Amino acid sequence: MKDMELHFTRTNGPVDEAIEELMSLAGGIRHNEVVREMILAALKAGQESEDRADLKLMNTSLKEMRFTTKVFAPYKHAKKVTVFGSARTKPGEPIYRMARLFGERLSAAGYMVITGAGPGIMQAVNEGAGPEHSFGVNIRLPFEQEANPVLQGSPRAINYKYFFTRKVAFLKESDAVALFPGGFGTLDEAMETITLVQTGKRNPTPIVFLDESGGTYWSRWIDFIERELLRRGYVSPGDFHLFDLAGSADEGVEKINHFYHRYHSLRYVRDRLVIRLSSGIAHGDVTELKDRFSDILIPPHEFFFSPNGLPEEADESGIFHLPRLILTFNRRDFGRLRQLIDSLNRM
Repeated sequence: MKDMELHFTRTNGPVDEAIEELMSLAGGIRHNEVVREMILAALKAGQESEDRADLKLMNTSLKEMRFTTKVFAPYKHAKKVTVFGSARTKPGEPIYRMARLFGERLSAAGYMVITGAGPGIMQAVNEGAGPEHSFGVNIRLPFEQEANPVLQGSPRAINYKYFFTRKVAFLKESDAVALFPGGFGTLDEAMETITLVQTGKRNPTPIVFLDESGGTYWSRWIDFIERELLRRGYVSPGDFHLFDLAGSADEGVEKINHFYHRYHSLRYVRDRLVIRLSSGIAHGDVTELKDRFSDILIPPHEFFFSPNGLPEEADESGIFHLPRLILTFNRRDFGRLRQLIDSLNRM
């Protein structure tokens, strides 16, 4: 029998009927249209790929992301801070004590923490926050693979085979990212986080680089970016507004808190960017902001305040009542967008 050519449109006849029957039989399926396409993608992959390894990669990735969603779902409304840093930092080092205090301060401020579940900086942060306020997203490696003592046996600890699915969990579930000194992995995570925010693939979020008072790890790293990347035009001056430096645990927490002082979240509605606020702003402030940030607007150059949500946001009923700043953002200058958010928070 010749293989049936499958399509994501509803033109698959008996296959579409079988998928609908399967979902009905399973019961409890939400967002049927999305699940239908996932099933079709699996069937198409099975037809198209002769390499078992390719199918195993897709299978494992999907299962890891499904389990990630399951673990994090009960804590959807809790703000979380992802913390990166060296697994090789020893408990006696000052930076370890600072990371532990940082976790403690985050927990006291109402945040949960997400770490790589390993030793060093990760364990320090988990110790400070406590197991009940900690998530661990561990990577299976020939070394440094066991979850630290704080997270062993925790229902909020997840083991990953692939770095890329683990990275998705780190950034998808977080409301802020904090980075302590570390090795290649930490620098990779720093660059990827900034790149995602710089390109708009990740909504604006606090990115805070922490080092002990007088430390040079991040200041020298930033100096390299200024001398070698900015000078050659590989990055823009506005990109330096995407992150902050902090020289203490308290300062790091303050940077994160400040980001959410008035800013709540954002969403794109057609060609408009809708910035949701926890409190309103005066008409004069709107006019001032429009003048200052006119360079990031595109035709029809909209920039106005709304006391509540747009009709298209009715699916988010829990925050529909929040006031909004609505603008036609160019979706390019995300460093300037961060400056706009900072300005809103200072008003």
